Amino acid sequence: MLPDADELAEELLDLAVPHEDINELVRIGRRVCDDPELLGLLQGSVAELVRGLGEISGGADLPQLDWPSGALQRCFPLYVLVAALPHVRAHHRERGIPADVSRRTLADLGRNMAAHRRCHGRAGLLVPRWLTLHFRGELYQLGRLQFQRASLGPRTSDALRAAGLDVTAGTPCLNLHVPDFLGPLTPAACDRSLALAREFFARHYPEEDHPVAVCHSWLLDPQLRRYLPERSHIVAFQERFRVAHEDPEPADTEPVRFVFGDPDLPVARLPRRTSVERAVGDHLRAGGHWYIGHGWFPWRTAGEVPAAGTDDSKE
Repeated sequence: MLPDADELAEELLDLAVPHEDINELVRIGRRVCDDPELLGLLQGSVAELVRGLGEISGGADLPQLDWPSGALQRCFPLYVLVAALPHVRAHHRERGIPADVSRRTLADLGRNMAAHRRCHGRAGLLVPRWLTLHFRGELYQLGRLQFQRASLGPRTSDALRAAGLDVTAGTPCLNLHVPDFLGPLTPAACDRSLALAREFFARHYPEEDHPVAVCHSWLLDPQLRRYLPERSHIVAFQERFRVAHEDPEPADTEPVRFVFGDPDLPVARLPRRTSVERAVGDHLRAGGHWYIGHGWFPWRTAGEVPAAGTDDSKE
């Protein structure tokens, strides 16, 4: 069940929802609670979302209303997430998750809405399924980086076995993510996140053994080194990882989405204000493609995580 209007507004503020969206979301929330059909769908969706809470599932699908496009259709998944908050917070308390970690993790909902507004100019959730990781206890914000409790896939596990690690597909791992709107991706910020994560997972998930950390991101495309300064933050981030495997399929919209906010922007008109913007746009304008990079490093031994340099920021 959704909280009343005043409490809903406070919850949305705590979740870092853009202020310009809150009045509209509170108004729509009243409509959801007053409609028996919508309320029934909401309750059933919450029950499905929190089933097996804390298990590694890779996320869950949230309902999409079969209605004409509009604010309610775009935002209904948000109400499912908000209604699930009591279950999520109870799970965090059972695990002993600190309140500040819980708050910052769940506030990614607001970041997702800010990204949607930047792209589309209106309220909505950009990638609802992504947020279910946070609300199912599978992903945590720890400093500059996010850490997802995950399992190795077949290609990555094959590469790690070839490197001498005793792993198989399905072996637990930590999947690193780099959220936007959190300032430069400095080596010091990454070092702090890794230190926080080592302590966090050892304390709150002692039963899970994570032999490696992995990352699957356009930020690991080695072509970026051709455009960025040698001591840029992104190059320093890449140097933390060993290559797992190469992805043959282009993913040109990924850097356009994360750097410029809209994957459908015309390549010819992409801005060139920063070194990262120039790298992404110039490469595409020259006929090149960007790819998702797949990297890993050992997680068990802190000394095996290389140090890194300074300078350029991730936009």
